[in-house]
Amino acid sequence: MRVQPPASTSVGIYGNRPTAAKARFIDAVTVTTFDSNSAPTPRDDRRVEVRVFALTDVGCSREHNEDAFLVANLESGTPLDFGRGHHEIRADAHGLLFLVADGMGGAASGELASSMASELVLEGLRKQWMSAGSPTAESFAEALRDATVAANARIHLHARDYPEHRGMGTTATIAGLLGDRLFVVQVGDSRAYLVRDGVAQQITKDQSLMQRLVEAGELTPEEAEVSDRRNIILQALGPEAHVTVDLTHQQLRSGDTLIVCSDGLSGMVKADEIAALTAAEPDVRMLCRTLVDRANARGGPDNITVVAVRFDGDALSPSVTGDTVGYAAFPLAGTLFEQTKELANVQPVPRNGIRRPSPPGSAPAVTPDASFAEKRVTETGDDQPADRTAAGARAEAATGNAEPLVTERRRAAQPVFIVLAVVALAAAVWTALTLLGG
Repeated sequence: MRVQPPASTSVGIYGNRPTAAKARFIDAVTVTTFDSNSAPTPRDDRRVEVRVFALTDVGCSREHNEDAFLVANLESGTPLDFGRGHHEIRADAHGLLFLVADGMGGAASGELASSMASELVLEGLRKQWMSAGSPTAESFAEALRDATVAANARIHLHARDYPEHRGMGTTATIAGLLGDRLFVVQVGDSRAYLVRDGVAQQITKDQSLMQRLVEAGELTPEEAEVSDRRNIILQALGPEAHVTVDLTHQQLRSGDTLIVCSDGLSGMVKADEIAALTAAEPDVRMLCRTLVDRANARGGPDNITVVAVRFDGDALSPSVTGDTVGYAAFPLAGTLFEQTKELANVQPVPRNGIRRPSPPGSAPAVTPDASFAEKRVTETGDDQPADRTAAGARAEAATGNAEPLVTERRRAAQPVFIVLAVVALAAAVWTALTLLGG
């Protein structure tokens, strides 16, 4: 007998309540540290002290919160919930997990996808990591990668079995602390920043069409920020049966602050502002509140989620001149998400392109592209952006609710084909005139 999944509006530890901001606070966490390339050394009593706060908010325009977050001690396996006040805990060398997921596919499906990702990643990570015969950096990174890939498969199978959730998906930015090193798994366009010495560096890469075009030199970062295609992401957990995760790592220093957030924050508050607010507010609880308030003050067009983590302790060295902070791929086979410069497969829509719903009221100066952002009227009469995931478009086409994705791509590509045809015709005329003249 197939068991119906819990209602997507159910409230768990992940802060998915649509009507109010929900927070979880850890006042102090100490983690026994060790050389991450070898087994733990019990006699080493150095500590990495962690202060973390997490906050999610529905924003000013959405009716439902499809974001989720998770903070967990990997030793106990219990997501940390501090609704009754802060706690001081001591974690062992198994580490900590910080996760933000941004669901898509409609209110019911988006909430479910992000919550499933949180639960499944934690479950899969602990199952593999806790049974690892050799607790090294490589085995920890492998466990993070494998747990994410397995979560994708589970979400995809669920959507296949439950037609009402077909096409659902979620981004996932997953940071794991092991000793004095941070490992980050990335799928989609949620982000992780590391703030050091007053500067915020993005340590993840957006898996988005805009990021790919910027890297190919086709767009500037400023142009990408205002493009009407800025919501197209190339991967998410769930829409496709297979996913390639991006795995990076970072050496932590005393005083570092990690910010993991959904695009409801990063789209409204830029990196330099995040750095300034982080430097001005030592209390992580107030920092999260200030960041969310800043995004809402600018319209709050999307759900906003942020996890702020400060790292200190005698196990961490102070920062020094020449420290490198930024995107740094961890050399583990099967993890790097390739950012090819070949544009044939990404114009106008990449093969696995996923169109995320544009936040209501966002970027009013930009004219929406009607070929991507059709509106549909729900039974309640509310206008909502149509979901444009690859799987979702195929499902809609099968039921007659939308044009097939290939039709959408052809329509968007028509201007390109016209230009190519004109160029070809001009070349043919020039060749003919040259021959006649000869």
